[in-house]
Amino acid sequence: MTRIDAVDKNQFLYPRDRYHGQFQPEYLLFNANLQEFTQRASYIYNLQNTGKISPQEAFKRIEILWKQLEQSKNQLGIGEK
Repeated sequence: MTRIDAVDKNQFLYPRDRYHGQFQPEYLLFNANLQEFTQRASYIYNLQNTGKISPQEAFKRIEILWKQLEQSKNQLGIGEK
């Protein structure tokens, strides 16, 4: 696999959208965290949907991700103003 193939593969597996909101460093960082949350939640959904993990396991994993995202929001001070 060439370097270009690896980059294309990463862009396919881990797509990132540009941030279009009001620019503040904490908003940009939270946006990146939110995108990561959605990607991981999508993987978990697909694992559950194909029978690789149970609905209970999927719920637990997404709940952990949600708590991490919530912690990120609180640490960055999003919504406190």
